[in-house]
Amino acid sequence: MLAVHFGAGNIGRGFIGALLEESGFRTVFVDVNAELLDELNRRGFYTIELVGSDETIEVHGVSGLNSLEDPEAVIDSIAEADLVTTAVGPNILPIISELLAKGLQKRLAQGGGGPLNVIACENMIGGSTVLKDYVYNKIDPDMKLSLDDMIGFPDAAVDRIVPLQSNEDPLLVKVEPYYEWVVETKGMKGENPCINGVTFVDDLTPYIGRKLFTVNTGHAAAAYLGYQKGYHTIKEAMEDNALQNDVRSALQESGEVLVKKYPFSVEEHQAYIEKIIGRFLNPHISDEVTRVARAPKRKLGAKDRLVAPAVDYLDTFGKDPVSLGKVIAAALTYDHPDDEEAMDLQASIREHGFLETFKNVAGLDENSRLLTIVQEQLKDE
Repeated sequence: MLAVHFGAGNIGRGFIGALLEESGFRTVFVDVNAELLDELNRRGFYTIELVGSDETIEVHGVSGLNSLEDPEAVIDSIAEADLVTTAVGPNILPIISELLAKGLQKRLAQGGGGPLNVIACENMIGGSTVLKDYVYNKIDPDMKLSLDDMIGFPDAAVDRIVPLQSNEDPLLVKVEPYYEWVVETKGMKGENPCINGVTFVDDLTPYIGRKLFTVNTGHAAAAYLGYQKGYHTIKEAMEDNALQNDVRSALQESGEVLVKKYPFSVEEHQAYIEKIIGRFLNPHISDEVTRVARAPKRKLGAKDRLVAPAVDYLDTFGKDPVSLGKVIAAALTYDHPDDEEAMDLQASIREHGFLETFKNVAGLDENSRLLTIVQEQLKDE
């Protein structure tokens, strides 16, 4: 079986590629990093270290294609593939969609290969659906019906922390032992692909919500609160008991919404929160505060990890999300000079003030109670 995976970075190799090899796939990594791809082709394997343990995994049956230097080979591989996956980041999906569209059209024109599923394994809601829209914009109109019949774009939720690393071996990747890969079946074409470690579900929404509003919310909370206190890593920040309690309180608020909306019990979700906090404290996977905090405007968006649960909490319970408000206030003060979005945010605050800037970035109505909550937190700083 052949899998084409876009993105030969740490998540691609350390997470998706590992499970594909374990499931019997021969994986072709598509990327633009010539040095990495050349080494991948020279060896035909790479090594994964599970941090915090002595376990290593060798992933074999892999090769690489440079999408800039050899686009036709990428198109041919897509036409022949049994599965296509991505781990490139949301901003790169429109870039890879052109090659993907050409490969899918060639597959259909050749009339073979059977159904194919394209799974975007990105840190976003509805990644495969978004990718499908990009691809359809580049598909010939007369081929769209055929594409609907044969090509699936099932959405997925993925979770695995890959710590910031610099290894002498360019192919070595270190990852945490914990992972979660959940795929929604309603977007599938043909039979579910046999991928070890994947959980197939009818409705992905609860799992995406739980991950985004627990893992991502908690990580962002630790980063923005940690930056305020001068900490350099997430682990350092989380070892501050007062800060850890603030993070836990924010997750309790987002958790109340998750338990209300989805079929998670209070006990089950509390255990999940504690597991996530334990992961943040793991010394082997600690990340830099400034890397986790980067792009604050995006993270303050209406549907993202801070504002969305705060608004849901207000709407659902009629109570003030004070802890989430404190994190949002910290995000608004994030001013790392190497972060372009942080600098844009601070420039807007200097010109328009905190509340007007926050209202615009978060897409809030001027009468939103959340504006008052955040204003109160800003006064307390």
